[in-house]
Amino acid sequence: MYRGNVSAYIRNSLTNKTCIGNITVPKKMEPPIFVYYQLDNFYQNHRRYVKSRSDKQLRSAAYEYSTKECEPEARYNKSRVLVPIVPCGLIAWSLFNDTYSLIKKDKVLDINKKGIAWKSDTKVKFGSNVYPKNFQSNDLIGGGKLNESIPLSQQEDLIVWMRTAALPTFRKLYGKINTSLEAHDTITVVLENNYNTYSFGGQKKLVLSTTSWIGGKNDFLGIAYLTVGGICLFMALNFILLYVFKPRPLGDPSYLSWNRKAAS
Repeated sequence: MYRGNVSAYIRNSLTNKTCIGNITVPKKMEPPIFVYYQLDNFYQNHRRYVKSRSDKQLRSAAYEYSTKECEPEARYNKSRVLVPIVPCGLIAWSLFNDTYSLIKKDKVLDINKKGIAWKSDTKVKFGSNVYPKNFQSNDLIGGGKLNESIPLSQQEDLIVWMRTAALPTFRKLYGKINTSLEAHDTITVVLENNYNTYSFGGQKKLVLSTTSWIGGKNDFLGIAYLTVGGICLFMALNFILLYVFKPRPLGDPSYLSWNRKAAS
């Protein structure tokens, strides 16, 4: 019953979904400060979900009708004519659409949303001549909408979202702050709670993070790399020591010569 109520609340376009909260900066943070949104219990690695996209359509306007793999978000019934949805597929349809505003001492912090996507995606995978068409036009809206006057190669929120995550808990880059934050600063967060995570029991989090010369604050990858690297180094040293102290014995070439004479 409770879940049904909150689902109706999040789907109602007339409801005010503004939430306000405060966070305290634990220690000084130097720019660039990365703003991430985190989703829990969202399986972007589901086989059908991952396949529901058209890479050809994303790259070139010549392939806008290439929607074979995009069901059920492939075509839109427009005046009894099926027209293609651009970008098609469940990944684009479920685009994250919460918005954040950060305020420090009554001053809004500028969140730069340029340069948050990989250059290989903006230059190669998403075409500069591909524009959204008929997107989020069906009765059931999945997530955010797109500006039809901006090509996909410049819609970096979409590009970041469509690089699917391997685990059900993941973070994606929302933007960057180029202002220093001092220790114990209080940041007011104004959140537009638009994205429906209630229907699948998910959670949303806002994360502010910085990077050092060895990368970000995510320990999992660092531990995994060090563990695998340590195992490889250990095995390499074992093979070297085994070769030095117990080398493989050489064969007797005279035995091969004797076998040739016997055969002849």
